[in-house]
Amino acid sequence: MENQIHQQDAISRSSLALLLDISRELAASLELRTVLARVLLLSTVNVGAERGSLIVLNETGQPVEAAIAIHGQVFHPTVEEMQSILERGLAGWVAQNRQPALIPNTREDERWTRRPDDAAERTGSKSAICVPLFSSGQLTGVLTLVHAQTGFFTTDHLALLQGIADLAGIAVRNAHLYRSMQEAQRRYRELFEDSIDPILITDWQGRILEANRQAQAVTACSLEMLLESSMDQLQSPQTPPLSEYFHALQEGQTVHYETELQRQGISPLPVEVYIRRVMVGESPMLQWILRDISERKQLDTLRDDLSAMIYHDLRSPLANIISSLDILQTLLPPDAAENIQPVFDIAVRAAERLQRLISSLLDINRLEAGQPIINKRPVQPRVLVNEAVDATHTLAESKRQQLSVVLDDDLPVISVDVDMIRRVLINLIENAIKYTPMQGAIEVGSRREGEMIRFWVRDNGPGIPQDALELIFEKFNRLQGERYPKGLGLGLAFCRLAVRAHGGKIWVESTLGEGSHFIFLLPIR
Repeated sequence: MENQIHQQDAISRSSLALLLDISRELAASLELRTVLARVLLLSTVNVGAERGSLIVLNETGQPVEAAIAIHGQVFHPTVEEMQSILERGLAGWVAQNRQPALIPNTREDERWTRRPDDAAERTGSKSAICVPLFSSGQLTGVLTLVHAQTGFFTTDHLALLQGIADLAGIAVRNAHLYRSMQEAQRRYRELFEDSIDPILITDWQGRILEANRQAQAVTACSLEMLLESSMDQLQSPQTPPLSEYFHALQEGQTVHYETELQRQGISPLPVEVYIRRVMVGESPMLQWILRDISERKQLDTLRDDLSAMIYHDLRSPLANIISSLDILQTLLPPDAAENIQPVFDIAVRAAERLQRLISSLLDINRLEAGQPIINKRPVQPRVLVNEAVDATHTLAESKRQQLSVVLDDDLPVISVDVDMIRRVLINLIENAIKYTPMQGAIEVGSRREGEMIRFWVRDNGPGIPQDALELIFEKFNRLQGERYPKGLGLGLAFCRLAVRAHGGKIWVESTLGEGSHFIFLLPIR
């Protein structure tokens, strides 16, 4: 009895020493195929098996890698061969049931798949052990060992192999994660290098740590030169310092602005800059993506120059048309006025509307250039509202719409460019008429709010989507859809520029299907 205890202790010490050696061996590499080969060779040699197989499974239980060892030689089967092994046979049973199996005689166990060399006249019956590999409760693989002698494997072998499997499961899992990480890094590197946009990685002081090929090409700098530079050196001196964006970047927001990229021996390039926080390893870094907008800038300049030229060329002949209409009206005989006056009124209103449009377009160019308002004079808000309504009531009547006015008593005088603010009101009313259905209702009003005068135009049209409430005030932006009339998208851009130039603000409140409420405030002083 005492000898048996000593013998078991010796076996236990031997097994622990073996597991320690295997643990050291498996820790020597993270490359998956190397780990598989080590696990198989160590298992077959130390358990006394003649051959074995190890199949690695992914999170969904599908085979991704495998190794087969026969008499000390390791081979790697295809995915199709691995799938075939798992679909039938002992390895598939162990993977499905997640528990080990010990087969003393393969001929007597239906879980063993018969092969030609299992025939009695060849190698005959065998014994086999198969154990699952786990890591953090997840099945990572199946290890199978085979010996040509029946009854060779014992429960001690099974316990030892399960110990090896426990170590191997962790090693295989780590190797699998390492391969996944390498694959992710490879894909990132390909995306990084092959991007059509320049991409740079910097620290939080803007010092460049990495740059792709496109960044080197656009800046006309080598990678070595870029790594000795910072983003401050690559951007226009007027660009705000990076520290202004720290809070937004730390909150996970993407910072976006336009600047000029300073280039080595080449003229600056207008670019859009996108900055966001990224993790490189365990360190937070900044990723900069630069987009060339030189063509867009050239088109904007060309469009503005062309627009300004057209507006100026239209203004002079239009003034001649209006003055000619005034002269013709004075020359009409009294008996002709009744029949011809309505035609003249249509021509005059159309010419005045065209004149307002041209004036607004010229004002857009002037206000965008930063020119101040110089033609200010005192005016009653009531006068502005009534004149705007008078200029548009005929258009509203043509659609049988009700155009009402709401004005507070004793509104204070304000100092504004009267023609410009009148055109703002007319623009908003004409938009309301355009978008409001036949027989709809439009309200125009003004009242005092503290040190500001509030003007508004309310309609019961189709309304404006929430995501378009800001966009409609930008140039060449307009609502899309069959229920929205066509337009250039310049009217509201002029309104915003004009109101802001007077120190005020403008916005819209809207509910789809119920209408829109355009509001702007102007300071009394």
